[in-house]
Amino acid sequence: MYDFNADDIFQIAEQLERNGAAFYRKASESVENEEAKQFLLKLAAMEDDHEKTFQQMRQELTAGEKQATVFDPEGESMAYLKALADTRVFFEKEIDTSSMEAILKDAIVAEKDSIVFYLGMKEAVPEAKGKGRLDDIIKEEMAHIRLLSGELSRLKK
Repeated sequence: MYDFNADDIFQIAEQLERNGAAFYRKASESVENEEAKQFLLKLAAMEDDHEKTFQQMRQELTAGEKQATVFDPEGESMAYLKALADTRVFFEKEIDTSSMEAILKDAIVAEKDSIVFYLGMKEAVPEAKGKGRLDDIIKEEMAHIRLLSGELSRLKK
């Protein structure tokens, strides 16, 4: 098991947000309802904003939170993290575009997967390497779920 620092996790968070934005943009292309299309594009823009937020948070990390936790001249630990993130959350997911409800359900699952990913990564980040900062990422993802769930509830009425 690798130990990671907050900088590693924020890099992955940025990638997950890029993946999420692509997910919502692709989903928006499959819906004909203009209101639904605009909602999905709004979600994509939110993912873009979150990527910028995570970039800013990453810039604010201390030197200790960016310090490598293991000798890794080949960058294997980051490659491992990236592969895990790309296959588990948003990336390469088949989107059920049969309805807006199906798209929202897939999006909620992807957001939940991202939270599970970050919770697991918290266990791999030592306290001195910025473990507590992962809570900020998790809160952002939880806000996504609330928004998606609210829209899903609105559609079901």
